[in-house]
Amino acid sequence: MSTTASTASIAARLDRLPSSRYVWTLILLLSLGGIFEFYDLFFTAYVAPGLIKAGLFSPASLGVFAGLGLVGAAGFGTFVFATFAGLFVGTLVFGYVADAFGRRAIFTYSLLWYSAATFAMAFQGSGFGVDLWRFIAGIGIGVELVTIDTYIAELIPAATRGRAYAFSQFVTFSVVPVAAFLGWLLVPTKPFGLDGWRILVLIGSVGAIFVWFIRRALPESPRWLANHGRVAEAESVLAMIEARVAEQTGPLPAPGAHAGEEQEQGRFADIWSDQYRHRTIMLSVFNFFQTIGYYGFAAWVPTLLMAKGIHTTTSLAYAFIIAIANPIGPLLGMTFADKIERKWQICGAALGILVFMYAFTTVGNGAAIIIFGILVTLSNNVMSYSFHNYQAELYPTRVRSRAVGFVYSWSRLSAAFAGLMIAFFLKHGGVSAVGVFIAISMAIVILVIGVFGPRTRDLQLEQISH
Repeated sequence: MSTTASTASIAARLDRLPSSRYVWTLILLLSLGGIFEFYDLFFTAYVAPGLIKAGLFSPASLGVFAGLGLVGAAGFGTFVFATFAGLFVGTLVFGYVADAFGRRAIFTYSLLWYSAATFAMAFQGSGFGVDLWRFIAGIGIGVELVTIDTYIAELIPAATRGRAYAFSQFVTFSVVPVAAFLGWLLVPTKPFGLDGWRILVLIGSVGAIFVWFIRRALPESPRWLANHGRVAEAESVLAMIEARVAEQTGPLPAPGAHAGEEQEQGRFADIWSDQYRHRTIMLSVFNFFQTIGYYGFAAWVPTLLMAKGIHTTTSLAYAFIIAIANPIGPLLGMTFADKIERKWQICGAALGILVFMYAFTTVGNGAAIIIFGILVTLSNNVMSYSFHNYQAELYPTRVRSRAVGFVYSWSRLSAAFAGLMIAFFLKHGGVSAVGVFIAISMAIVILVIGVFGPRTRDLQLEQISH
């Protein structure tokens, strides 16, 4: 049997698998790996008061990072900049490693990298040390997020891919209110004689304790194995998956017709070929602007609330209430994730962010602020699971991780500078100016995806990439 026929057979057998407890367990295990990354990303907003109070962001403490003032990143802004700069390097420079060395291995080692760097950051006594280790941790987070997206796309049958991504983000976003609650509880205190922000950071580093247990239960992607010429291993892994599913669902349906992929090593140039160039440009522009709406709200909630005249303690309480909505968006999305075309889910969510964010910036009543903050959060999270799914579907196995890393890196770069822009608008135009900035960004998202995005719902990965 030719390699192309073998990969087609493997893809067809994966896509005919019915929904089962085993398949959903795989999604859960991958999501548990991502939960530490989401905790880390979202505690950024909640450690800010503690880091600032500790005096870690004076020019003398920041060392060479004080030079970021030349691009407008001063004080705590250097921490945010270091976070997203690390994510940018992780996704752009190292996004290819899961294509080269396998989804399973990189899932494991990127999480260990992140955990070790975060642990080191918790014990730094200067702004320079905090920012340096934050940058290093960001590299690991960037690689992990790309790897999880790639992994899920290749393991999950076409008919349930949308729900799989929605469920994965329901699990990972469940940690956001936990981070918000712990920030509210710990940051103003000194448990065990340590600054509360240090305890909050240390909690995020415990992923290393669990990763080996998660790793043992995860199979390598049969699609990746087959693409690298390891067809016998791919057959063995797939036979194990089929046996586990059959134990729970009974005899499996016969595989359908399926397009295969040629066995070849992916190259960066592939994502700029005539076949994929327009997708690469479209997703790069989309990612650059989507993160302005996403992190422009999520990472700035307490600050925006304080700018509206709300006391610091009250703003943290409001932020916690709003954060509770984070896992609800993907949970709701599971009801329509595989029923509505992916591109229109992204556009609808962006429209929601545009409308609700503007309303959030203009209302003054506490209850209204919370309601619109929750609606922005729900819209953000629907957009998040939709686009993570969408961009992983648009490229072939040989370059999936590399391509997702490249296009996703634009969101990391954007986030590093979006904070500077939001700080600028907040200073010179207030919260309403921030709302307008985010609204314009969401309008661009709707235009780019709505006009140029291909359809992917119910299509096999190999159909989409061909």
